[in-house]
Amino acid sequence: MAKSLIIVESPAKARTLQKYLGKTFTVKASVGHIRDLPVKTLGVDIEHDFSPKYVTIRGKGKIISDLKSAAEKAEEIYLAPDPDREGEAIAHHIAEILAPAEKPIRRVLFHELTKKAILAAIEQATEVNQNRFEAQQARRILDRLVGYQISPLLWDKVRRGLSAGRVQSVAVRMVCEREEAIAAFVSEEYWSIHATLSGKLPPAFVAQLDKVQAKKIDNKKNKIGSAAEAEKIVAALQRASFQVADIEKKKKKRNPSPPFITSTMQMEANRKLRFSAKKTMTLAQRLYEGIDLGAEGPAGLITYMRTDSTRINNEALAEARDYINNSFGAQFLPESANIFKTSKSAQDAHEAIRPTDVSKTPESLAPYLEKDMLALYTLIWKRFVACQMAPAEYDQTTITLETPGFTFKTVGTIMRFQGFMTLYEESVDEGNPTEAASQENGALPDLKKGDTLQATAIEPRQHFTQPPPRYTEATLVKALEENGVGRPSTYASILSTIQEKEYVLLEQRKFMPTDLGKLVNELLVAHFPDVLDIEFTASMEEKLDEVEAGKSRWLTILKEFYGPFSKTLEQAREEMKSVKKTAIPTELPCPLCAGKMVIKWGRNGEFLACENYPQCKHTQDFTRDENGTILPTAREQPEESSEVCEKCGQPMVYKHGRFGKFLACSGYPKCKNIRATGTGVKCPENGCDGEIIQKISKRGKVFYSCSRYPKCTFALWDRPVNESCPDCGSPYLLERETKKGGRHLKCPNKECSFSRALNEEE
Repeated sequence: MAKSLIIVESPAKARTLQKYLGKTFTVKASVGHIRDLPVKTLGVDIEHDFSPKYVTIRGKGKIISDLKSAAEKAEEIYLAPDPDREGEAIAHHIAEILAPAEKPIRRVLFHELTKKAILAAIEQATEVNQNRFEAQQARRILDRLVGYQISPLLWDKVRRGLSAGRVQSVAVRMVCEREEAIAAFVSEEYWSIHATLSGKLPPAFVAQLDKVQAKKIDNKKNKIGSAAEAEKIVAALQRASFQVADIEKKKKKRNPSPPFITSTMQMEANRKLRFSAKKTMTLAQRLYEGIDLGAEGPAGLITYMRTDSTRINNEALAEARDYINNSFGAQFLPESANIFKTSKSAQDAHEAIRPTDVSKTPESLAPYLEKDMLALYTLIWKRFVACQMAPAEYDQTTITLETPGFTFKTVGTIMRFQGFMTLYEESVDEGNPTEAASQENGALPDLKKGDTLQATAIEPRQHFTQPPPRYTEATLVKALEENGVGRPSTYASILSTIQEKEYVLLEQRKFMPTDLGKLVNELLVAHFPDVLDIEFTASMEEKLDEVEAGKSRWLTILKEFYGPFSKTLEQAREEMKSVKKTAIPTELPCPLCAGKMVIKWGRNGEFLACENYPQCKHTQDFTRDENGTILPTAREQPEESSEVCEKCGQPMVYKHGRFGKFLACSGYPKCKNIRATGTGVKCPENGCDGEIIQKISKRGKVFYSCSRYPKCTFALWDRPVNESCPDCGSPYLLERETKKGGRHLKCPNKECSFSRALNEEE
């Protein structure tokens, strides 16, 4: 009996579907895209309406053959890659290669992987969405035109291996401009005055100076700018009595945050769990595609994780309200469901991110989920349930107190009903404290207008205005979203790419541009102002949205973009300075000869080199002080080792290079012998007493092999870790990173299935 064939992009998703669909369907996985633009060439025929030249992705030939074979045996074909533009492109290319089978081909959109949702989606199957595919194709071609034509320019002017991207370069610009704002910021001193007051009834409380001579002190012209001014005010307030001038009492409510969309999930996972955007999306993908729940089998635990909509379907709302009523009580349930407004720019193609079954609590899933996956699921589950709970209620009292010439204020807050905050409270970013965070008082005494109080202490406090904070992953995602740069599906890749290209660093969870990032940004902003313009990039996203909505043609957008871009590109080829050939003279003498030092640019940024190169090869790192003066840095003394050079007999020392720590002969430059450091893992080959060391292949790829090569040829691509397998006793494990599993340790024994996820610290 012929079966229906359903094709998804992920093996995990295929397993989940097979469980629900049973024997009437054959489920196959394409394992992502099967066709794409070629890697080594532009792949776009600019002269013939930007026609893309798609090729089969390397390694996908066997998968394509398998899909064709399955299509021949099937009665009908359902294409079910992810319900977004990338998924539509995968579906389009699969439809093209399966067209010769002459079988009915339908498109299925799975927004959640539950039996009811799966069957409903199949019933509502439609055609491949040509507009959505063309929007993806237009983005892909735009990115290729920018990246593959600006990048070679950077290779020529700066160094090989650099890249530019239509969206990534804008993100780098945002980081660079924030760093410039921080560098330009001039901190100003200011003071606040705090009075500890007590009256007939407890408790004592703290009030802050609000006005001096009826003028608010937070006005720039009247703020307290020095210790002398502050001490003068403190002296004037000694032995002063304070009279209650006004009491304002308000009942306030705090509503829950909306359910997660992609950006807010990435932000909150970064704030609360310290997860990178990439890690968050990897874990969320696995939760969506399905987790093995023991006897129940694989089940999709959350809805689709790439979305910009806060919409929730009525059935899910009803389930959440029933859960709240039964688990928390009627007082935590609002009269009607909380409905959240979706932003105007949202595509609203998918629901918000929520658990597929609210009765699957984090506690019930703990035995089946890895630590980090459970943490993310808990965050999603709590956020969703909390979004349908009653608001928090509290009393806020503001008391104004006066003493001759001065006005003080204090605010006290008393929580009356925690509401949704019983379960979940959203984090805040640095430099954006909540109102409650700035309060010093909880309960205030029962006072009446006209009451008199005495100060038990008058305290001046020094402050300094702060520069704008550096971006974290959370705040950079927020800034990208607010500025319309990129889309939910691209935030994680943007943040990963700008780090991988060494344009920015994450230090103490804050983004800082590298010297390379600053240089590349400076060159691109100067010569490609439109491409690097935030508003221009945002408007391009809107045009792509119009293509998906059928309101614009993809070819029109490409033609409008490429005309001006090609002229700018030609001009940049002529006018962009060659940093490679630049040598900025200094007055610093070379310590080895009579020459002067010049500033040059290298792989790791600026450095000092002798002007008499190649006769004199002296180089030196340097820093600049706050006035820009060049300060040569002393050369770091190499770390001694117990190893001896096998070529000349001199001691080996540890040095650091692009690929990490290595051993080098202390007799350099006469002896240039270098040797990789060990991993702490003994060679597993029988009878070999060698150690596994890190090496670099001719193509620059890191691998690991025996130190006794060529006598022993044992080699690995994955880094061995000196930790034994708890299941089979293997003396070492392998560190791997996969798209689906993230970073993890895996047993090298093929007959052993042991695997353990690595956390951020590891």
